[in-house]
Amino acid sequence: MSDPKAPRGRPGERASLPMTAAELAGWDEILDARSPAEFAEDHLPGAVSCPVLDDEERAVVGTVYKERGAFEAKRIGAPLVAANISRLVSTRFADRPRRWRPLVYCWRGGTRSGSLAHVLRQVGWEAAQLEGGYKAFRRQVVADLDTMPAAFAFTVVCGATGSGKSRLLEALAREGAQVLDLEALAAHRGSLLGELPGAPQPSQKAFERRIWSVLSGLDASRPVFVESESRKVGDLRVPEALILRMRASECLRLEAPQALRARLLREDYSHFEADPDRLAQKLSCLAPLHGRERIAGWLALLGRGDWDALVAELLEAHYDPAYQRSLSRNYPAAAQGPPVAVQDVSEAAFRALAARLAQAAVRGGPLSGSS
Repeated sequence: MSDPKAPRGRPGERASLPMTAAELAGWDEILDARSPAEFAEDHLPGAVSCPVLDDEERAVVGTVYKERGAFEAKRIGAPLVAANISRLVSTRFADRPRRWRPLVYCWRGGTRSGSLAHVLRQVGWEAAQLEGGYKAFRRQVVADLDTMPAAFAFTVVCGATGSGKSRLLEALAREGAQVLDLEALAAHRGSLLGELPGAPQPSQKAFERRIWSVLSGLDASRPVFVESESRKVGDLRVPEALILRMRASECLRLEAPQALRARLLREDYSHFEADPDRLAQKLSCLAPLHGRERIAGWLALLGRGDWDALVAELLEAHYDPAYQRSLSRNYPAAAQGPPVAVQDVSEAAFRALAARLAQAAVRGGPLSGSS
């Protein structure tokens, strides 16, 4: 299991930041000793949740600490921590080999991770405790995201709603091109109707950590394709340095006829056809922008199941004007970017288009083409 190119801190009892994403991936396993709720908000890349106190136990110990002091909190917390670590060693870690080398962390690199790492070392495993814990890692992510974007040459994929920007990014990634898919990382398609069924958005911290992980694995000597996002993807904010770098980058424009765009949108948003009441709620939120009369017309189309007419009206009255305003304001290079005709929205067509664009990007040639 061990990586001969071991990151700093191995073997030994302490490991220090900063670490690159590759160095973090070099550990046999990364163990998060914090509570499940802390882990759910965000965690180190690839970490697994191994709480030495669960959420309820942590709340009890924290209350005792505030009301009765550190000694009483430790007296109550120690047997809970001991029982949980015992259970982890006898079940979760029962099959780990002799030379297993995990990295252990908690909030600040203190008692919780120290206790778990100590027991693992007593067993004979080469466990290391991360100095500063998650808090130090979070500081590193924030600092790195202020500087990392400047190292990359982005190619921004622009195009009206339904022109296939996300499908092209997916196809580019399959063709081996470098892609930063912010909507995939944010679990959101970026518009009022963009939430993904059954896939809640991550926390802001987790979103930024996902971006950091992707950027850390990219080659700065090769172009990176990214979509022309606004500052927010759903409820999440794109890091400032990244959005500014994207807006100063070269662009290409996907161009597709409205009928083809409507077809793509009906495919991508088919979950609304199965739940028209949810779509009605979303459309009603647009009343301040478009007025009650227009919203009533859209709801009538929805009630009749006239999906083609509804999608066409939404594109003409809402999405296209809003996108053009945003594009001209935020991505001025789009007007001079090469046009890329989209004539087919099938997976095969986007795969072929992606192959041509990826090859052109590597050669430094023109990016225009068609699917």
